Amino acid sequence: MLKADASLKDVLETVIGTLPICKVRKVAYATFTIIEIDQYTGDFEVINFDNPPIFYFRGGRPFEIDKRTEQILDRKITISKGTLQRDDFLGAISDGVLYAGLGVVLNFGWGWQNIAKYIENIFSRQPLTARKIVNSVIAETHTLYKANVGDDATFVGLYVREKNSLIIFTGPPLDTTTDYSCVEKVLDFKGRKVVCGGTTSNIVARYLGETLELDISTVRRDIPPMGSLSRIDLLTEGILTISKSLEYLNESKGNVQALPDDVNGAVLLTKELLRADSIFFLVGQKINEFYQNPRLPQNISIRKNLIRELAEVLSKLKKEIKIEYC
Repeated sequence: MLKADASLKDVLETVIGTLPICKVRKVAYATFTIIEIDQYTGDFEVINFDNPPIFYFRGGRPFEIDKRTEQILDRKITISKGTLQRDDFLGAISDGVLYAGLGVVLNFGWGWQNIAKYIENIFSRQPLTARKIVNSVIAETHTLYKANVGDDATFVGLYVREKNSLIIFTGPPLDTTTDYSCVEKVLDFKGRKVVCGGTTSNIVARYLGETLELDISTVRRDIPPMGSLSRIDLLTEGILTISKSLEYLNESKGNVQALPDDVNGAVLLTKELLRADSIFFLVGQKINEFYQNPRLPQNISIRKNLIRELAEVLSKLKKEIKIEYC
């Protein structure tokens, strides 16, 4: 209704008017919190009905924001407003989180202040994501319930951070005279830099005037070793590693915590992909006959198809994708 530009009063009257009332406690069975954010200005509004107060952190500490109360259908609605800044956290919980441990650990459950202190402690540890904050609080909630959750325990949070950008250079350019211009595009990129492919890595090494160093400890049965060069955050083999990374993406369904606990090129490449918000693929079109499928036309390489498939999976994970061929 809000998305269709219905008035706030009409929205609340519709929702409140349809909530069932407990005959004994005389309170609504259902509660709701609406969070509306302007993605361009960062201005937000939180409409809260019978849920605990929201959590708002700035600089890693609880921060007071403007709020007011209104009466709609004889129900008290709390409306909070503010403007999000980088490193701000905004979170909303249901009663089930607030009262975790009731009669077991604390007299009145976990409590809002204790949850706030718990979140503040999370802020002292980096790196920080909304997933880390929410999952940590929910895990502690389960612990306090002794794994027997007695009420709906929901926590929704968002954390404002700088966009994570990633460039992946893979495959030698079709025209060798453009090798170094492609390398310069990678080195000038504002974000994380990944190079995939032996020939591609050697092009970068020649430009930098360095010797490519391989880490044999990262060799696996189906994954070649990683390498290292200055100014490059991750350097791996190409087709085999990218293929395995695609496999990891599909198996993990985009959850970085579901990846294998191993240090190899495919795992680290997958982590780079999942942590990035926008990914720029710079794909060389020179065909490596070793990897070419004889059933495909010569102008369609295994590498190009693999990157396209990878891009489709990442797009479904809400990543911004750009592919440029060279």
